[in-house]
Amino acid sequence: MTSTWDTRRHLDEGGDILAGTRISPAPGNRLAIQVLPYDIYDKLLLNGFHAEVWTTPGTTEERLRATVGLTQRTPRQTRGVALVLGAGNIFSIPPLDVLYQLFAQNRTAVLKLNPTTDPLADVYRAVFKPLTDAGLVEIVTGGPEMGGALAQHPGVAAVHMTGNEATHDAVVWGTGETAQKAKAVGTPKLAKPMTSELGGVCPIIVLPGTWSEADLRYQAEHVATMRLHNSGCNCIAGQILILSSDWPQKNAFLTALRRALATAPARPAWYPGCEARVQAARDLHPGAEKPGGTPECTLLTGLDLADDTECAFTTEYFGPVLGVAELPGTGAQFLDAAVTAANERLRATLGANLIAHPDTIKTHGHRLGAAIADLRYGTVAVNAWTGVGYATPRATWGAYPGHTLDDVQSGIGIVHNALLLDHTERTVVTGPFHPAPRSILSGKASLAPKSPWFVTSITAARTGRLLTQFAANPRWQDLSALFASALRG
Repeated sequence: MTSTWDTRRHLDEGGDILAGTRISPAPGNRLAIQVLPYDIYDKLLLNGFHAEVWTTPGTTEERLRATVGLTQRTPRQTRGVALVLGAGNIFSIPPLDVLYQLFAQNRTAVLKLNPTTDPLADVYRAVFKPLTDAGLVEIVTGGPEMGGALAQHPGVAAVHMTGNEATHDAVVWGTGETAQKAKAVGTPKLAKPMTSELGGVCPIIVLPGTWSEADLRYQAEHVATMRLHNSGCNCIAGQILILSSDWPQKNAFLTALRRALATAPARPAWYPGCEARVQAARDLHPGAEKPGGTPECTLLTGLDLADDTECAFTTEYFGPVLGVAELPGTGAQFLDAAVTAANERLRATLGANLIAHPDTIKTHGHRLGAAIADLRYGTVAVNAWTGVGYATPRATWGAYPGHTLDDVQSGIGIVHNALLLDHTERTVVTGPFHPAPRSILSGKASLAPKSPWFVTSITAARTGRLLTQFAANPRWQDLSALFASALRG
């Protein structure tokens, strides 16, 4: 959280947190605050990637600057103790959620680990030792009973969780008939502020265009990565691929996708319940394909977006299950229909992915920007996986605003947001359609090779270690080894 320390330092010095930050108009009377690249290292290590935080419509630059810093503008007004119910699938989530409570909410924190992360308890305690020694953070283990008891404890002022909708509702409303009655009369069991990040069913919209064979292979690997990262046990995993039925290259792309799924390194179904969720999806879809690679990998083709009973649009499988749905059209008709389907048919507002050839982007012009504004998702990524938004410290991360406790969907509130921006609506990420060196040959400025998070990257482990070491101790002399590893991926 070096980024947040920078924000805190600017506030202490009476400086302008957003000094030097590019702020520009965004569609729909919004502002766009550039958060990637932010410094020279971003420009080198993530060349070709770009991210902005968009404000809510009508937010002025004056209002934005007047509120940036959130509770750190009045640091002596502490807000009690927050309970953080930690995620069990991605191990960076619990500490990041704790840090957001400390800095953005000005609360101390109790982190209750998910049982799957209990073996890491001592690691987390070592990471937070300066804060635990100061009495600012406490880390505990236990099951649902422990989480429920802590949530109701009178010493806890607020609760934040990363998980699923069912767990959220159990904490807020209770379970069984008690929960139904509480919801009916609007009296939650938990009578204190509750924020959350809950995942959902995330779309991958592919805009039809004219692609080379290399484009088909690369973007098929891209889609496979969105689904297979962490064996699909990921709140931001793409689950529904939306294609044009009129795209001449549709079948060629699906062939490349099947090959990418089949040849990707096997990912074990490690998260509790993954195998059962996959089997349930297969049982409800007799024509389900099993491409190979990961044994649980499942492809559901021919899904009908007009079918109100299709469970793949409302059930987060949290496993390596990818659905494919088609809509007619190839231009603005398809784009508009795909955006509408993503908004109206899928139970999710966490992240939406769009893939489009640069020529297609040019053809759509301002209409693409309007489509991004129309997508009701907390992070929208064009030619990049929305996971890039998660990994960008100064970006916001969370559901599209507007959910309520009784219809929480992908959650309430945001995290990360190291600039401590207020009045935020979403993060918009863009990336290169072609990896280097093909990007250079196609006349684009991007120097980014295949990203190390691709499931097909052969140097992901080494590149990841080098990136971690560089983040901890940035030194110019270490960049050559990092670049060499990434380019070999």
